[in-house]
Parts: sequence; structure tokens; C-alpha cells
Amino acid sequence: MATVLYLQASPRKPQESYSSRAAAAFIEAYRKLHPDDQVMTRNVFDSTLPEFNQAAADGKYAIMHGKPHTPEQAAAWRGVEHEAAIFKAVDKVVLSAPMWNFGIPYRLKQYLDVMVQPTLTFSFDPVKGYEGLVKGKPVLLVLARGGEYPTGSPVDFQLPYLKFIFQFIGFTDIRTLLVEPALASGPDVAAAKLAAAIQQAPTLAATF
Repeated sequence: MATVLYLQASPRKPQESYSSRAAAAFIEAYRKLHPDDQVMTRNVFDSTLPEFNQAAADGKYAIMHGKPHTPEQAAAWRGVEHEAAIFKAVDKVVLSAPMWNFGIPYRLKQYLDVMVQPTLTFSFDPVKGYEGLVKGKPVLLVLARGGEYPTGSPVDFQLPYLKFIFQFIGFTDIRTLLVEPALASGPDVAAAKLAAAIQQAPTLAATF
């Protein structure tokens, strides 16, 4: 039995969000194909995330410089460790997110900034450099974008960033399901693109 973490990164109602609707189709198909697996759903907009304040930042640099935590740093770091532990405990990750201002929503950025930390999700060696510590898991990125952004687009800071950050912490199996354009070409085109993504979902779920 596998555990899937489904991270939602849209504050909109599920029926109003293209990324959430495409991901919901995937999750529905996945549950039918893998009835013994557990799916944990979490929306970062509805979650209480640790504030990465000065105490947490100082705690990070204490680790990187091999120094012990002060009591204040240790207290702040416990929230960071908690988030990383949840993430590392699952077998598979599904992330749905819209494009905001050519990038990702701020709450998703906060989640990633909390969770991507030294000794927890990556390590650093002066000789070897950085190494991801979260290995052997697949991730599916279900992304909605108002326009169309071909590979290499200079203004797409959503998909390239997410691919990079997951690779940085150790992921090598990164899959995508895109809904684009979800706005620029009008509602009929958007509906057709969403329908196409929903149609792809069972095929993707079968091999995830």
C-alpha cells in the first residue's frame, strides 16, 4: 500500500479552479486503480504553515555552519522538521497549482521555503556540493496557465521552478499534466483544454 500526498495550491473553490479540476480527475482515477492506497489531501491555503522568521532562518544557518540551536531556534525549527517529516513519509506526491504572475502562488512558495532545508530534504558537502535527500518518489505537477508557454519560454517561472526545486531535493521522476491556455484564448478553448487534461488523467494514474 502506498501513500499519496495531494497538495493543492489554489484558494479558489475546486469547481472554479482548472488545476484542481484536472487534479481531481487524476485522483479519482488513481483511487479506482489503486484502491488500497491512501491519498492525503492538503490545501496550502487552508493549512497553518510555519513562519520562516528570523529564529527559523538563524536555525537554518546554524545547521549549515555546524552550530547548535539556541532554544528559540530549536522551537522554530520543530515546525520546519514537522513539515519535512510529513513530506518525506509519503510514497508519491501530486501537486496542483495555477500560474500566478508567471510563477507560483505565494502560499506554495512559503510551503516550499519551509520544507526545502539542509539535513532534512537536501545536504551539502564542500567537495560533493548539494545532494537531494528525498529519493525514489514520483511527483505529478498538475498546472493551469492562463496563456501558452512552450518549453524554454522566458516568462514561464512556474513549471521550470517547480521542476528545479523537486530535482534539487532528490526527485528524478517528475511528470506533468498541463491545462493551457486557461484564459488567453477564451472560455471555449479553456474548456476544451481542461477536457483534454481530464481525458489524460486515467492513463497517467495507471502508471503513477
